[in-house]
Amino acid sequence: MKTAIYPGTFDPVTYGHLDILQRATTLFDTIIVAVAEDTNKNPLFTLEERVDLWQHEIKADPLLNKVKVDTFSGLTIEFARQNQAIALLRGLRALADFEYEFQLALMNKHMAPDIETVFLMTQSKFSFISSTTIKLVAGLKGDVGEFVPPRVEEHLLQKFPREAG
Repeated sequence: MKTAIYPGTFDPVTYGHLDILQRATTLFDTIIVAVAEDTNKNPLFTLEERVDLWQHEIKADPLLNKVKVDTFSGLTIEFARQNQAIALLRGLRALADFEYEFQLALMNKHMAPDIETVFLMTQSKFSFISSTTIKLVAGLKGDVGEFVPPRVEEHLLQKFPREAG
């Protein structure tokens, strides 16, 4: 079994995340979406909310039938070892992503030479979407429905209600 770990904060899940995951299902037997517990990012959504949003999207998409959701804390590479993963799955949007991801990949390779990092570029229509930008736009009462699944949008509206009228 070829297992990959798709780690991240996923605060919140975007169509870019789903795009990477859907395409990765053709490469691996199992993919574990690993939602980070400890993060310096001060997430908007709780760990439980982020897991719930992922689980909802996975259940709704038959292409994702070999995807599981789990949480982790500490080093991603240790979580990968615990799950006998052969790869870490990472999405790239732009050149700025690559520099950061390249550094992480090199450190992970140093710590676990037997685990590869696989980069997938998101489709160009998602290349400017980030969870940070989604939260910023939603917080300013902008419409993010084109960039996130409906359930994620509902949760964002609960966090950032729009005024009536």
